[in-house]
Amino acid sequence: QVHLVESGGGLVQAGGSLRLSCAASGRTFSNYAMAWFRQAPGKEREFVSAIDRGGGITNYADSVKGRFTISRDNAENALYLQMNSLKPEDTAVYYCAADLAVIPRTAPSPYDYWGQGTQVTVSS
Repeated sequence: QVHLVESGGGLVQAGGSLRLSCAASGRTFSNYAMAWFRQAPGKEREFVSAIDRGGGITNYADSVKGRFTISRDNAENALYLQMNSLKPEDTAVYYCAADLAVIPRTAPSPYDYWGQGTQVTVSS
């Protein structure tokens, strides 16, 4: 079992920045690829970014590429998402998720563990 807790969400103006954190506990954090997904009201959960176990492989949704940066600290059992140049369309609940896969995946269904989410609201 992996327990994930997100933090760092909030209300920010367009063009601003936020840094999300995801604290992991339970099984060995470094055994898991990690990802961020988001879900806006009335929409399906969508992939944002993912990172492999060691932090050397990352991928991003086209909508956030160049603005968001995913990272992890295996010594601290933590996952991060630095979000810059935020847009109103980034407004959503953001979730971190853990997957035993070697290569980080972009679909939500393979991910075994999920946090409760943190709200990000970007005003125009």
